[in-house]
Amino acid sequence: MQKYKAIKRFFDIFLCITLIIGASLPMVIIAIMVKCSSEGPVLFWSKRVGRINQIFLMPKFRTMLIDTPSVATHLLHVPADHLTPVGAFLRKSSLDELPQLWNILIGDMTFVGPRPALFNQYDLIALRTQSGVDMLVPGLTGWAQVNGRDDLSITQKVALDFEYMQRKSLRFDFTILLMTILKVLKRDGVSH
Repeated sequence: MQKYKAIKRFFDIFLCITLIIGASLPMVIIAIMVKCSSEGPVLFWSKRVGRINQIFLMPKFRTMLIDTPSVATHLLHVPADHLTPVGAFLRKSSLDELPQLWNILIGDMTFVGPRPALFNQYDLIALRTQSGVDMLVPGLTGWAQVNGRDDLSITQKVALDFEYMQRKSLRFDFTILLMTILKVLKRDGVSH
């Protein structure tokens, strides 16, 4: 288990630095698009739940208007009404997630693990804690994301997170990363 953790952390740092270097120009372009298309900051920092239910700040390129309530997107009455002019594109392409490379670099997140819950998703946090999933470092992508993402209920997400916890290995992580790339290219499972 220690060897798995050490290799996974090395891979996270190596891939993260590679992606930051390779994506620096696109990130600058995205930042300019966000700033020019709506009022407010380029990044949105949300309170997220990490390993052992510790709160950390997770950045995304801002896709929502500045007065949008801080809740999961599916809880908004008409989520599309809250999107910025470039928000839908950034979400569907998952480019809004690029700033989370910072969280991976500093160890708050990993590339593969359960997606970090919002601080106020109490039902999701409770179910993850009951099943022991809260012991995992949250990920940029995960088993639940490649098996439904926004289309899954909370209990389905936790069941898939638990399955990941039982099956975790470097091979499984690489499989999930490849599946994620395919899902992003097809824009599968993204509702808003």
